[in-house]
Amino acid sequence: MNIFQRLMNLDRRWLYLLVGLAAVIPILAPLNLPVNVAESVQDLYDRVESLPAGSTVLASFDYGPSTGPENDPMADTFIRHCMARDLKVVCIALYPLGGVTEGLEELQRAVGPLNPPAGELESTAFPGKFYGKDFVYLGYKDGGQATMRQMGENVHAVFPQEYFQSPVTHYELSDAVKGYADVTFVMSFATGIIGEWWANLVNAQYGTPVAVGCTAVSAPKYFAYYKAGQMFALLPGLKGAAEYEYLVEKKYPQVAAATAADIYNAGKGWDVQSIVYSIITLFIIIGNVGFLVERRQRGRG
Repeated sequence: MNIFQRLMNLDRRWLYLLVGLAAVIPILAPLNLPVNVAESVQDLYDRVESLPAGSTVLASFDYGPSTGPENDPMADTFIRHCMARDLKVVCIALYPLGGVTEGLEELQRAVGPLNPPAGELESTAFPGKFYGKDFVYLGYKDGGQATMRQMGENVHAVFPQEYFQSPVTHYELSDAVKGYADVTFVMSFATGIIGEWWANLVNAQYGTPVAVGCTAVSAPKYFAYYKAGQMFALLPGLKGAAEYEYLVEKKYPQVAAATAADIYNAGKGWDVQSIVYSIITLFIIIGNVGFLVERRQRGRG
């Protein structure tokens, strides 16, 4: 029996164990596998770096827990990048589950625990940055495209209160943002079609620059918008998140330290994905070669 036949007859539980170890070990001991930064990712990093301090961006959490492993690290790194660059971030959610779980959760993962009703406004991750002045979360609003159109006319009419039920006029940042003209660009972390709406409605009708962080399965569709210029940047899946994280960490030690402390981040996820995909690909090749060898031997017999 040759090696290919032995491997083809291998108990599948060994393969499950190997894949399991490949998924766990990089989380506990990051491998920091190299990444090649794509142009669409570099474009987002460069745009954030080019903005004057004090500029305001709109971040929309348009995804739910099912795509969190891809979208969460993008959102974390983006908010941290903006804080490190002294930019202001207005956060919203247009995806139902994103409004319930992802929005506030990701904001707090990036800046630290918050309790505005109790007066706990300062970021522990970025001392000197405050809720309502440097970042704010307006919460979830149903309506999709209709909501986007209404925001173009009057953000305060769409979000009369922020997430913690204070009037938006109560906080300096949310009071200042009344329409798309008051933000430099929109960043959507999206699953499904919502990211497309930002491009074909807000960018097309209001001229507001749009960037999207999407899931890998949606990336081919979103690249069409990027190539057409309707999106100035695109983070495609976990790969894009890892590339963006790498760029930001390289320049900002404070962000690198915060990311390293995360139980899960884009770098760790990319290590896992790369190794697991390599193992699966290897066994597919072994299985096919073994099949061909076995068929040839039967033919000779």
